[in-house]
Amino acid sequence: MWSKLQSQLKQRQAQDMMRRRLTLESGQDTEISINGQHFINFSSNDYLGLASHPKLIESTLKATQRFGTGSGSSHLVAGHSHEHHQLEDELAEFLGVERTLLFSSGFMANYGVLTALFDRKDLIVQDKLNHASLIDGGRASEAKMLRYGHNDMNSLERQLQHQVETKVVVTDGVFSMDGDLAPLPQILELTEHSKSNLMVDDAHGFGVLGTSGRGTIEHFGIEQNKADIYMATFGKALGGYGAFVAGKEVLIESLVQFARSYIYTTALPPAVAATNRAGLALVQSEPERRQQLHDNINYFKQLATEKSLPLMQSDTAIQPVLLRTNERALEVSQGLLEKGLLVVAIRPPTVPENSARLRITLTANHRRQHIEQLVEAISEL
Repeated sequence: MWSKLQSQLKQRQAQDMMRRRLTLESGQDTEISINGQHFINFSSNDYLGLASHPKLIESTLKATQRFGTGSGSSHLVAGHSHEHHQLEDELAEFLGVERTLLFSSGFMANYGVLTALFDRKDLIVQDKLNHASLIDGGRASEAKMLRYGHNDMNSLERQLQHQVETKVVVTDGVFSMDGDLAPLPQILELTEHSKSNLMVDDAHGFGVLGTSGRGTIEHFGIEQNKADIYMATFGKALGGYGAFVAGKEVLIESLVQFARSYIYTTALPPAVAATNRAGLALVQSEPERRQQLHDNINYFKQLATEKSLPLMQSDTAIQPVLLRTNERALEVSQGLLEKGLLVVAIRPPTVPENSARLRITLTANHRRQHIEQLVEAISEL
């Protein structure tokens, strides 16, 4: 086993594909500290700048004093607290759905849905660039899984021609490495025509897109219940941690009964649920944060276009700069680090071959001078 693993690691290293961890010595924010050095952070999904918000910290402390540090057991044993229950109710009210269900992570939510709800008689049809958790969940499901070309409606239509008991189309709302949106109105047309169901993973849209922050579905002016299964996370826009699935009562009760990644794991700490509640409240009470984020996105794109940077097509907080080769992406990322700017290089297998990139993420807390400094540095490099 050891020689096999060593060989695999050497191969990855030779291809400039080794992943590295950074150890932060400060809280998650626009400006961070790593190994005693100060950096402007352009690699965080803390889109609204809530991860270090005083109200979230206060909620965490109060809930910790009341409930302690851990939940003690799974939701179905003795780990489901008042904070968990309130968060589920508040999410359902915010989205206008019958019910929601908390999961300990987005990966567990997606895996749980796809492995619990579909069997050998069913078909799962996924966008080729869906998040790894959706792909892995589909592979682990008893259902047959097919993939369609990224945002290619002709490809999707072909895959939906299969005659099976149940068909479900699964897509990211915002694609995490490209930053582009799924064409939900066109996908809905196809699902309705083919009598298929729709699942949307809105991890990078919830709290950020839509007039009220309800995500990609609201952004397109679609009724929330058009997504039969809606999943989103708390670790991006809300500044917390965990995930939820939203939809009809029958969907949620089925997950409670059958989703192994919900049933057989310790519940989120109650204090984390309280933190998520505070984040959800701020999403609703401070819409100016979303406006500031979109102003920053537009300002970055304007400056980047003026400098002829190789931007990929995106109008969201995820702004990829396409550099193609692993070596080039690492070189520019390291150069930015030396200039006090943290922008992580994303390489295969996370993205397709020959599409290595800088994955820039913008937040509401970035100031104009931060963005100007970033664009100027990339241009120089």
